[in-house]
Amino acid sequence: MRPLAERLFGERLPLAERYTGMLAVAGPERGLIGPREVDRLWERHVLNCALLVEAIGPDARTLADVGSGAGLPGVVVAIARPDLQVTLIETMQRRATWLEEVEAELGLGMEVLRARAEDLHGRRTFDVVTARAVAALDKLAKWTLPLVAEGGELAVMKGSSAAEEIDAATKTLRRLGGVDPRVEIHGGSEVEVPTTVVRVQRRAAGSRKGDARG
Repeated sequence: MRPLAERLFGERLPLAERYTGMLAVAGPERGLIGPREVDRLWERHVLNCALLVEAIGPDARTLADVGSGAGLPGVVVAIARPDLQVTLIETMQRRATWLEEVEAELGLGMEVLRARAEDLHGRRTFDVVTARAVAALDKLAKWTLPLVAEGGELAVMKGSSAAEEIDAATKTLRRLGGVDPRVEIHGGSEVEVPTTVVRVQRRAAGSRKGDARG
């Protein structure tokens, strides 16, 4: 795993190691991760989230992670892409407090908001919005797509049912201005479980109405 970690984090790998160490200790104690996850934090969680960076365009400048929880993937993305202004959106106070502690310890320049995604509709938008293990795409799109700036993109981590979730969410995506939904696999032979990402663009104002079928 070391070569992959070095490729994804570069000179900021020590920050990723510090974050992983913090999560290994505090995660089970504070209900952020299950105790069985500690031994596979790197491969199944940190590297899995770091691979999401490959789905984020180089021109993106702002990113919001909805339902950040333990900081996966938001904190990991902030480490791997220091050029991004990352906002972590979390509803639960104890998790938001943890995220604030991570920011204080690592100094990543992240913004932590204790809020529901819906509370930010019409108030904030971002070039990219991410989420991991939050909800099925049909429901998740209702929370997240309104936060995506016109011409921006939703990039959410999903499992093996990603294509089926896109099919089920077609009408919702189209209604919310989501176009060109597609599934990407990142990591290939580098990790045991590759990272599956669903990417959905938000139609820019004045563009021709797109088709939300994959």
